[in-house]
Amino acid sequence: MTAVERQVGAPFDAAGLSALRRRTSAVLIASQILGGLGVATGIALAVILAQEVAGTEALAGLAPTATVAGTAVLSVPLAALMTARGRRPGLVLAYLVGALGAGVVVVGAAVGSFPLLLAGMAGFGAASSANLQARFAAADLAEPEQRARAISNVVWATTIGAVLGPNIAAPAGRSVSGLGIPEAGGPFLWAAGVFLISALLVAVLLRPDPLLTARALAPVEEQSPAARSIRAGAAAVRASPRARLALVTVAVSHTAMVSVMSMTPLDLGHHGAGIDLIGLVISIHIAGMYAFSPVMGRLSDRFGRLPVIALAVALLACAALLAGTAGADHEQTAAGLFLLGLGWSAGLVSGSALLTDSVPQPARAAAQGLSDLTMNTAAGLGGAAAGLVVAQASYGWLNLVAACLLLPLGALVLFTRGRPSRS
Repeated sequence: MTAVERQVGAPFDAAGLSALRRRTSAVLIASQILGGLGVATGIALAVILAQEVAGTEALAGLAPTATVAGTAVLSVPLAALMTARGRRPGLVLAYLVGALGAGVVVVGAAVGSFPLLLAGMAGFGAASSANLQARFAAADLAEPEQRARAISNVVWATTIGAVLGPNIAAPAGRSVSGLGIPEAGGPFLWAAGVFLISALLVAVLLRPDPLLTARALAPVEEQSPAARSIRAGAAAVRASPRARLALVTVAVSHTAMVSVMSMTPLDLGHHGAGIDLIGLVISIHIAGMYAFSPVMGRLSDRFGRLPVIALAVALLACAALLAGTAGADHEQTAAGLFLLGLGWSAGLVSGSALLTDSVPQPARAAAQGLSDLTMNTAAGLGGAAAGLVVAQASYGWLNLVAACLLLPLGALVLFTRGRPSRS
């Protein structure tokens, strides 16, 4: 029995590989639907809950920052665990930590402890890390010419849960009204249960493990443990200009999106929007993030990664212009947030595919973990700064700062064009 057959547990051929791809994709899509529901349900009211507990807008931005920081902090140990044991144990652990974090948020809100709430938000971010890492699990077994599509299909699956999440935030809040928990804390209680279901789904059904199977399919000379270390992943990124561009793309796209999106509920509230309208606008934004990701995947596979990265820059710039000048025009804000999500989708899908293309197979899991660490660290800093910018200046100035972040990325795309790629 071959190494691949030991992973699969049965004789293995091309037809078996095709069936395994479909099965892996189906499990990842199901987990993304649930994970997206849990994350979006909580994130929709994170800033508002933080403002209620802290009593000031200046600190409200620390709630999404703590979430992104938790995602970032978990990225490297999660990548190390996946490198050693495969995708399944890493994803299960991330969802379990996310459920624990959501529970801590509820406790922090109930007792009025802002530090405890931030600690819970950091743990809550682990579920976001699981959702992000799932896109790379989809790419493990994909053909090189279909990697972007494989990534985008899993990203798209988040649409269902993520769009529904903000719209059930209100009933989730009302469900805890008699428990001594602030209304904005209810969604986190629901999220904890959803993450536990996601963990169970992955633990039971994501077999055989896609990363271990892909490793077994690799040539013998690429199966050295040293080639799979975190250090090897970092070295592979440093050695490839396109891998470096991929890292910058996902970091800038994510930072611009998180910074603007996290402060939008407060800006809408200042202009008379209620919780239902805020939920609707965030749902429109999340639809832009996920619903059109298959389009971005197909564009990236057909025309190349760099043109889609350039498209991401253009979409994010237009989003900043619309949202930053909307004022009390809620329709314009919604349009800006939709384009913000669309630009994020283009950057995430094309950047993730470019990173996977540009490093050797043994180093991919480590490089992917480094990518998520970089993007979430940058976004965490951006989210913290966003609250200060809005408090000291305005939401419009925040959008201008986000637009300025895009200038170096656009220059790097032009500089990298024409350099050789690695499959």
